[in-house]
Amino acid sequence: MSHAVATSDAAAPAPMLAAHGVRMTYGEGELTTPVLHDVSLAIAPGQLVLLTGPSGSGKTTLVSILAGLIRPTAGAVDVCGHRITSLSEGACARVRRDHVGFVFQTDNLFPALTALANVAEVLRLRGLPRDVALPRARMALTRVGLGDRLDHRPGQLSGGQRQRVAVARALASRPALLIGDEITSALDGATALEVMGLVRAFVTPETAAVIVTHDHRLERFADRIVAMEDGRIVSDTAIHHAQEWT
Repeated sequence: MSHAVATSDAAAPAPMLAAHGVRMTYGEGELTTPVLHDVSLAIAPGQLVLLTGPSGSGKTTLVSILAGLIRPTAGAVDVCGHRITSLSEGACARVRRDHVGFVFQTDNLFPALTALANVAEVLRLRGLPRDVALPRARMALTRVGLGDRLDHRPGQLSGGQRQRVAVARALASRPALLIGDEITSALDGATALEVMGLVRAFVTPETAAVIVTHDHRLERFADRIVAMEDGRIVSDTAIHHAQEWT
């Protein structure tokens, strides 16, 4: 059963993504390791949020929870009107399939499939027919500069090219919410800025994005920069020049 998120303020749009008092602890007994401590965060439609902080601060764990890939020890997460932390694994997977595009730090591609098939396969899983999925996949790969690599398998592509396929795969599904973990870490400087330009263009009044990054050059694309340390949010800063990139 779907758990809709109620809002008491009709004038303000409901958050596209919200975390409420999220905690995450690994291990048991004396080996317990707390990773997140009462993290709360709300992201409105139309926002591109960068999540920053040192290694080990909990960024990857947080975005994995926000995407419904892992369940928190405590707290709640709302994604596009669904409280995914109250859903079954199957229902959570459907919300993720229908609303979320996730780009991992590693490309996570199917090694036996071509770049075109890697993107098209995800679209097929979302229910699109082949004659719709293939053109959309081709367009997405062309937009990330891989129009001449459609028939190449991951083993025939560089690390940066594989990551661009992963970005194209997420954008091609036209999700409401894009979540990425260090999506530009394998890219050279110019390509990283090009990919973030695509993410910036993806964000509209009906969509939002959360991107983990260590690259300060990407801050120019953001609406907000949320910094983490030791499993806590320590600052949340609005950026007022993001409109230059829309």
